Parts: sequence; C-alpha cells; structure tokens
Amino acid sequence: MEHEITRAEIDELSKKLADQGKIIEAGFVGMRLMLIPADAPQAQIDDMEAAFMGGAQHLFASIMAILDPDADPTPADLRRMDLISRELAAYAERLKVRAYGRPQ
Repeated sequence: MEHEITRAEIDELSKKLADQGKIIEAGFVGMRLMLIPADAPQAQIDDMEAAFMGGAQHLFASIMAILDPDADPTPADLRRMDLISRELAAYAERLKVRAYGRPQ
C-alpha cells in the first residue's frame, strides 16, 4: 500500500525547498511530470518552463508591490523571499541568453 502524503508533509517539504532556493523550479518539475509528455520536444518544454516561471515572476513582483510597509517580516521570511528572488533572477538571465544569445 502506498503512503498518502499529508498536508503537514507537503508544508514541510515546501519549507525545505524554499530554504534551498528551489521551490519554484521544483514546482515546474512537478508540473512537467504531470502535464508534459515524456517525448515532448525540447522547444515545448522550454516554452512551458518560460510560461511557468513568467507566472511566478509576475506573482512575486505583485506580492512585493502590495506588502504592508509597516509590517515586520521574520528573518526566515526575508531569507525565503530572497531565495525566491534569486531563483527567478537567475532564470530571467537564462531566458535572456536564450532570446538574445547573451546576457543583457
């Protein structure tokens, strides 16, 4: 019998991945395994990844724009947000190389 994952296990895994700066990439990998055929062409995979990461970037920028300026985040909150920001910035650079053949 297979073990059914609990909400607590999902939450714990999400925190661990966020602390490693890979939660968004892990989300894409999960989506890819569920939605993209194993024999899909690389161009399709790249386009799906660009759409996924573009959505993540939009959401992150929106969150940053609407945060209360007087609220005090915890050090762990700040670290996780920084890791997400770095992950998205690194992906944006990869997209620029793909689009322009070099970093911009």
